[in-house]
Amino acid sequence: MKNLIFILFVTLGAIQITTAQSGSGYGIKGGLNYSSNGNYISSIGDHINHSDRNIGFHLGVFAKFGSRLYFKPELMYTQTSSAYDNADLEIKKIDLPALVGIRLIGPLSVFAGPSFQYILDSKFDDIDYDNIEEDISMGLNFGLALHIRRIGIDLRYERGFNTNETEFITNNGLNVVTIDSRPDQLILSLSLSL
Repeated sequence: MKNLIFILFVTLGAIQITTAQSGSGYGIKGGLNYSSNGNYISSIGDHINHSDRNIGFHLGVFAKFGSRLYFKPELMYTQTSSAYDNADLEIKKIDLPALVGIRLIGPLSVFAGPSFQYILDSKFDDIDYDNIEEDISMGLNFGLALHIRRIGIDLRYERGFNTNETEFITNNGLNVVTIDSRPDQLILSLSLSL
C-alpha cells in the first residue's frame, strides 16, 4: 500500500512538473517600435499628424520559463527614429527586457518588467555625438500578449526610469537642443517559438 501511494505521488508530481513546463521554450521575434518625443500621451497629436517620422524596428531572441506564471528574458537589437522639428534622432541599441507574465484567459497574458538598454550608436541629422549622459539606462515594459501555438503577438509600452539627455548646439551656436535618448515607445512584436 505504501508503494502504491508513493507511485501515485511521484506520478502526480511528474504530471504537474511536465504541465508547468509545457509553456517553456525559446524563439525569435521582431517588430515595430513607435517612439515619442517627451510625454507619449501629450504628444499623440504630433504622432497622428506625422506618423511616419517616429517608426523603428527590433529583432532578437527570447526564452520563456514557465507556463501560467512565466519569466521571459529577451535580447534585441533595436533601431529607433524620433523627429524633432526639422531634424531626426536615430538610435541603435541593444535591449534586454526581463519580463514576468501571467496567463489570464486561454492564450491571453499580461506582463511587466525592467528593460536594460545599451546604446551602440546615435546620430542627430547625420551628426554623430558621444556625449550622452549614460550608454546604459533602464526602463519599464508592460503590455499584453496573445500566443496561439508557436506564434505570439505582443503590444507593450516602454518608459524610461530616468531621462538620458544630451545637448546639441545648432544654427552656428545660436540654439541649444536637449534630447532624451530614452524616449517612450509603443512596441508591437511578432514572435515564433522554435
